Amino acid sequence: METKENILDILAEITGTSEVRENLDVDLFAEGLLDSIGTVQLLLDLEAYCKVSIPVTEFDRAQWTTPKQIIEQVEQRIS
Repeated sequence: METKENILDILAEITGTSEVRENLDVDLFAEGLLDSIGTVQLLLDLEAYCKVSIPVTEFDRAQWTTPKQIIEQVEQRIS
């Protein structure tokens, strides 16, 4: 649960909206909430706060589109 909250905190800060908490299925890229610079910041913050390293080469945007997908991807890497 703590990981989920950390990720949502990171997303809210990067996107500047609480929508990421209210709608875990929002398409971050289609809605313009996350762009390439935000993606790099997300990966850096995930490493710093969640202790998980995700190389840019392993980042498949199709699997990281929504807050729900991001949480699932990070939790899989932590396990």
